[in-house]
Amino acid sequence: MSMAGDPLVRDVQERQEGSVVVLAGEIDYNQSHKLLEVLNGVIEKRPSCLVVDLGAVEYMDSSGLGTLVKIFQQVNGYKGKMALVAMNDRVRNAFEITRLDQFFAIHQTVDEALQA
Repeated sequence: MSMAGDPLVRDVQERQEGSVVVLAGEIDYNQSHKLLEVLNGVIEKRPSCLVVDLGAVEYMDSSGLGTLVKIFQQVNGYKGKMALVAMNDRVRNAFEITRLDQFFAIHQTVDEALQA
């Protein structure tokens, strides 16, 4: 499902191993509601693994982090797995400061996350 024209969601891929959501831009208070909508739409299908690709995300604030925690809890609730991939140093720093890097499975690539 392509989200052409959407600055936040570059792509949503349904793969045999799970669903991959490719995000871009800045995820802040103004974008976090849209992110929650998109991710809730993806997990309605209960993929065994949800991978969120943050490679093109330049910035994420606490509302973006909170949205990912909400989705993680929902995926965990139906016994699925969730992984984050391809963070730049600025985004990774937000996860490290909040200690969420110990909470989420973080991988370098989508394939690595799907195989984990």
